[in-house]
Amino acid sequence: MTEHAHHAHGDHGAHGQALATRGDHEAHDRGINAMAVSATLHCLTGCAIGEVLGLMIGTAVGLSTGATIALAVSLAFLFGYALSTLPLVKSGMGLGAAITLVFAADTLSIATMEVVDNLVMALIPGAMDAGLVNPVFWIGMPIALTVAFFAALPVNRYLLRRGKGHALTHEHHGADGPVVGARRYIPSLSTGVLIAVIAAFMVGGLTVSVADELTDDAPAHSAPPAPHG
Repeated sequence: MTEHAHHAHGDHGAHGQALATRGDHEAHDRGINAMAVSATLHCLTGCAIGEVLGLMIGTAVGLSTGATIALAVSLAFLFGYALSTLPLVKSGMGLGAAITLVFAADTLSIATMEVVDNLVMALIPGAMDAGLVNPVFWIGMPIALTVAFFAALPVNRYLLRRGKGHALTHEHHGADGPVVGARRYIPSLSTGVLIAVIAAFMVGGLTVSVADELTDDAPAHSAPPAPHG
């Protein structure tokens, strides 16, 4: 092999190695992004359950706005932690160890989501004071949760890149081999069912509130005159 051919072969090998390394980095980034989406959807599900349940309870018992928000946030953390703890316990981890791990993994993500969610609701005129039978609430809540999702997504991506956040719990979930392709972005069956139920509940709430508004705005029919005689 001539010196020129030797250099050409070496350059080709280095180029191939660089392409392989870049491909590995791109595959790793895609895996991180998929895990971040899944983790954020997981947190969003717990937050949505807690938020809606807290607001329903607060409205039903006549709590003040501040107390209702505090209850909703507390329940959002509770359900967020619970949805992450149950799979770990199911995999065989002790309850105390699972709670400790989930607390370290999910707190920052849930806190980010709750701060943004309540901030958006506060910025939507009338959303914080709207009752459950009010279209403003049922329109504002999905908007706030959507913004909160995109706010928490980079937080989860940042944590996963450093081996923190949901990376701490991922190895304990007992997945059967790597999940590839578009399936990486699809939540688990249980999470998917919860998301579907929440979406249906919100659509139902919006439908009922709009119907109530239309009923209130409809002109009242005057009573027929009493017969003479």
